[in-house]
Order: sequence, then structure tokens, then C-alpha cells
Amino acid sequence: EPLGFVKVLEWLFAIFAFGSCGSFSGETGATVKCNDTPLMSSISVQFGYPFRLSKIPFEMPVCDENSTKRTLHLMGDFSAPAEFFVTLGVFSFLYSMAALVIYLRFHSLYTENKRLPFADFCVSVSFTFFWLVAAAAWGKGLSDVKGATRPSSLIAAMPVCHLKQAVCNAGATPAMGLANISVLFGFISFILWAGNCWFVFKETSWHAETANKESSAEQGAIDKQ
Repeated sequence: EPLGFVKVLEWLFAIFAFGSCGSFSGETGATVKCNDTPLMSSISVQFGYPFRLSKIPFEMPVCDENSTKRTLHLMGDFSAPAEFFVTLGVFSFLYSMAALVIYLRFHSLYTENKRLPFADFCVSVSFTFFWLVAAAAWGKGLSDVKGATRPSSLIAAMPVCHLKQAVCNAGATPAMGLANISVLFGFISFILWAGNCWFVFKETSWHAETANKESSAEQGAIDKQ
């Protein structure tokens, strides 16, 4: 039935959504070459979920022999939208699995009990709303993560790169494909939950009352004729 088939899709895409976001890791970098030496220093910074970039350190090279290396950090903390997105995916996965068990093993109880379809409908509407919010928030958060982790931002954060005694160039550019896919999975989950609301609504007493009224009206019109 469509009710159970859509739940299977919601279950799968919930796994894809929180899995692709929660398992993401990337690397950004830059190179620093001091004018008075032929040696070049490479900087490589690893980052990933939950994207608390301000807690990720890296060593900045120095061109003055009397100076010591400084420890800097990436800019920004984007853990809130990322963790909300992953948490919603986990809860969506658990609820979809529980709903599938009820649909398959206790379908007669589901259809006979008026409270279960109503509760299912309310939860489905809630998940629809939260998926829209989570996907939009994580999409914005990911855009900010890209801006904070691009090599040009790394170079701009290092004071040595603003001096004439050193030349800084971009290093490794982060590959954000998996993170982009997680946002896509989030919006697909929103569409699935929004469509599923109709199939769940058809199981509620509201739809049954509406259908009975329409049937009675049609029967009355036929009797008058």
C-alpha cells in the first residue's frame, strides 16, 4: 500500500540524510613561502561533523627566526544546524521503522483504533515541518562552512600572509560533495513526509466523515432525480 511504501522511502532517505552529514570530513590548506628561504611550509587542516570550526587548531608558520609558531583556529561554529539535521534524521529513521512494524504486524489494530491514525497524522505533519526547517537551516549552515573553510579564508586569517616577507598560496580545496548530497536528501525527506500526510489523513476519522457526507449528498441527489 502507498502508506507503507512511502514509509520505506522515508526510512531509507533518513539514513542517507543523517549518514551523509554525520560522516562528512573535509580538508583545507595553504602554503607559506618566506622570501628569505627557498623552503615552503604547507598547512593542512582537517574538519568535519559537527563543524565546530572554532575548536579546530592549526599551526601558522613564521618567517622571523626569533618568533615562535602560533596556533590559530578556523572561524565559526556551525554545529547547531548540523546536529539538528542529524538528530531529526535519527528520529525520523526510528519513527518510520516503528510505523512500519505497526502497519505490517498490527494493521487491523491501526485501522480499527481511531486514535492511532490521528496520532500518526499529527506526527507526520510535525516531521514535515521539521524537515523543511532542518534542510533549509543546514543548507545555510553548509554555505557558511564552505566560506569559512575555503583556502582564501585560511590565508586571510594568518597574519604572516599579510606581510611582504612571505607569499601565501591556496592549498587543498575541500570536496563538499557529500555535504551537498545531505542537503538534497533533507529536502527529499521533506517532500516524502509532505506527500505521506495525505495517505495518513485518509486513514483518520476526519477523512471517513468527509467521505460519508459526500456519499450521502450524492445519494440524496440521486433520490431526488
